[in-house]
This record gives sequence, structure tokens and C-alpha cells, in this order.
Amino acid sequence: MEEKTKEEEESHTDSSEVKAPPKQRLTACLISAAFFGSVGSSFLYGYNLSVVNAPAAYIKTFYNKTWIDRYDEPIGEETVTLLWSVTVSIFAIGGLVGALTVSFLIKALGRKGTLLANNALALIAALLLALGETAGSFEMLIIGRFIIGMDSGVSLSVLPMYLGEISPRQVRGSIGQFHAIFICLGVFIGQVLGLPEIFGQESRWNFLFAFLAFPALLQLCVLPFLPESPRFLLMERRDEVGAEKAFQAFLGRADVSRELDEVHAESRAQNTQRTASVLELIRKRSLRWQLITVIVVMSCYQLCGLNAIWYYTNGIFEEAGFEKALIPYITLSTGGIETLAAIISGLVIEKIGRRPLLIFGFSAMAVFFSLLTVFLHFQDRFSWMPYLSFTSILLLIASFCSGPGGVPFVLTGELFEQSYRPAAFMIAGTVNWLSNFAVGLLFPFIQAALQTFAFLLFVVVCVAGAVYLFVVLPETKNKTFVEISQSFSKINRVADQTDEREMQDVLDANGLKCADVEMESCF
Repeated sequence: MEEKTKEEEESHTDSSEVKAPPKQRLTACLISAAFFGSVGSSFLYGYNLSVVNAPAAYIKTFYNKTWIDRYDEPIGEETVTLLWSVTVSIFAIGGLVGALTVSFLIKALGRKGTLLANNALALIAALLLALGETAGSFEMLIIGRFIIGMDSGVSLSVLPMYLGEISPRQVRGSIGQFHAIFICLGVFIGQVLGLPEIFGQESRWNFLFAFLAFPALLQLCVLPFLPESPRFLLMERRDEVGAEKAFQAFLGRADVSRELDEVHAESRAQNTQRTASVLELIRKRSLRWQLITVIVVMSCYQLCGLNAIWYYTNGIFEEAGFEKALIPYITLSTGGIETLAAIISGLVIEKIGRRPLLIFGFSAMAVFFSLLTVFLHFQDRFSWMPYLSFTSILLLIASFCSGPGGVPFVLTGELFEQSYRPAAFMIAGTVNWLSNFAVGLLFPFIQAALQTFAFLLFVVVCVAGAVYLFVVLPETKNKTFVEISQSFSKINRVADQTDEREMQDVLDANGLKCADVEMESCF
């Protein structure tokens, strides 16, 4: 009896000693992969969200001139409005098409290979958009916007997947936030380059689109020398040597046997070596609430109203009473606040967690949308009211970027294990781009009908998203993919813990205890 008690005490002591995993340092390889992966992907998406605002009037003038050259008569106002609307909105259609191809591309090319191949779309789009004026073809601009939309549709799914798979779990959220930071940076750079002193002039607006080639070429020059996702190499390509080298590069140490054993265990626990289809994911009962959560979060990401703010910022500022000549410079502050908030979120996400950042972000947006509605409603009565509207917009943007602007992409990669992750990102991307298109298409009509009360619809979306996340979403910070999957077992009403037992059997067969893996493995 005494011996048994002694053994239990020793076991308890050993267990308590191994619970705190060592702090994982960030390696140059990991930072480089996150930086250069984001430069040619997330940055381009953000840049294309804002780049069309500054040259809008010049592009419409080009459409009119081209129409006169072709048909010897000025273009009708309705026609030029239609062409401009197509030019802006076809970006989202291209994004949807790109998102639908992701599962097939990563199966054939891998995560890194897909990112590299995707740069071809960016380069083609840059040529079409930059040379459209010279060629006298507005069709080239429309096709170029569609192609760069495809590029963004692919990158918005593949990059978060790649970053999530190469990152140790202790820093997975922070590395994942590179995606959001570079989206915000792209928006900001698009605003800066669109200033009249730089490329925001009638003789220079095509240089705004030629700039698209620079981030793509930068990624093409560096990313080939960085490793592929080790989880992809081991679980889908069965390349253990390549996976070991990738783990060593990303972790900065030679002994990665624990990480290899854990990925082997996860692979055995899944009972499948192939990538699941979208239909299989939808039918999988144990992943039902993970899928619902991703759909809700991605819908709220677009329907929370920030895109309406971006698309119609100039109009909102004009209605708020700001001078038209000052608006491009005032808009710069929105891009700067967005980037700063995203950086702060990346620094604190591993301390605060994903769930609190999302709930806080959506809740704060609901508050500031409500205030913006009030301020816009009374802006004609008080001379100082436009400044309160402007402050509300800045706080709205900061609230969005504190959590909802980047965490949904991190979360999509975390909620699913390897074989279901591509299908999950395809569904998330489809929801994302359909919601994006819906906001751009419907908001002008909603605004015309409801006037200053239009933003109250976004209050409802933000509140609904915050409540859902508070009730359903567990925290995923510092958990393995298998542990996150198990967190949903109760809500999915899956009583059979076969996967967990299978993984434990595999670990035991390799002579490993769960506590050992918890202590040593970073993935």
C-alpha cells in the first residue's frame, strides 16, 4: 500500500513537472516563411481592396475616351456606372472562383507550391491592368480585376493553412496574424500610393496596378528556398526525410523525433491518408459544429460591415462634412489604425486567446456602429458632430482588426485535422467571397432605403456573432489539433472517442507518454 502511494506521488510529481512546455523561440526560417508568404498573398489582397478608390474618376474618364474612340459618341452615364460596378465587384467573383480551386491545387502542388504558382495570376493581372489604358481596352482592366481576384481567393485560403501547419502551437496564433497584418498593410500602402503626390494622378494611375507585380516577384525570389509544410510532407506525401528537414528548419533544432511521432499518431488516428472532400466534411458528424462555427465566423467577417466602410469611406466622409480635398489624407489614418491594431492583436493573441479577441471585437463593433448611426443622424445639427463620426469609424476599424480581422483565418486552420482542412478552407473561402459580393452589391440599396440607419443591420450581425462565439466556441490557444478536435466532442454528441484512443495507442506503441509529447512536442 505504501509502495503504491509512493508510486502515485512520484507519478504525480513527474506529471506536474512536464505540464509546462518550454517556450518556443521564433526562428529566422519561420519568420521568413510568414513574412514572404504574406507579402505575395495577404498584402496583395489588402492592396486591391483600397487601390481602386483613388483612380476611380480617372478610370471612368478612360472608359469614356475609349467609348468615344470606338463608337464616336460619349458613353452614357448608366453604362459607365455599370462598367465601373463590374470592374469593382468582379474582384469578388474571381475570389470565389479561386477559393473553389484551392482543394485541387494544394493536393497537386502542396501548400508552398500553390502559393508560388499563384504568383503567375498576379503577374498576368498586373500586366493587363497596367497596359489596359495603353491598349485602349477597358476589357483588359475588367479581366485583370477578375484574375487578381482569383489570386486573392487562392491565397486567402492557402496562406493561413500553410502558416498554421508550420507554426509551433505556442506561437501559432501570432504567426497566423501575419496574414491579417499584411492585409492591413496592403490597404494602407494602396492608400499611400493613391495620393495625388504619388500615383493618384490621371497620367500615373496605371502605375498603381503595375505595382502588383512587385510583391509577387519578391515572393517568387525567396519562398522557393523555404521549406514546405512538414505536416503536408509527412501525412500526404509520406516524405519523412523532407518532413524531418522542414521541422528542423522551422524549429531550429536537430532533434524533432517527438514532432514526427505526434504527426504519425495524428495520421493513424484519422484512419485515412487521403484528403477528404467537401461532401465528406459536411457529412462528418464529429466535425459538424466546427464547420458551423467556421461558416458563422466567416459570414460575420464580411457581413459585420467593415467592407461597407471601406467601399464607401469617401462618401461617408463627404456626408460627414469633410472637405473633398482632405479626404484622401484623412483616409490614411484609417489604414494606419487598421495596421496598428492588427500588429497589437498579433502580439497579444497567445496571451489573451482567440475566443476573447473575437467576442470583444464583434461586441465593440456593435457599440461603435450604434454610435456612428447616432452621429450621422444628427450631423447636420451640430458642427462638431462629423468629428465624432470620424472617431467612431477609427474605433470601428480598430475593433475589427483586434480580432475579427485575422482570427477567423487562424481558427479555420485550427478547428480541423489534416485530411479535412482543405475542404474546410474551401467552404470558408466560398462563404467569405459570397458574403463580400453580397455586401458590395446590396449595401448601396440598403443605404438608399434606410439612410443613416443602414448601419444598424451590422449591429445585429455583430451582436449575433458575439453571442454565438460566447456560447459555442472553446479556446484553441496552445492546443494541438487533436486536442481542439476533442474539445467539440460534447457539443457534437460524439460519445465514441476512437480517435483519442487510437492516438494514445500509437503513442504507447512508440514508447511515449502523453505527458512526454505535451512537454517536448511543439505541434
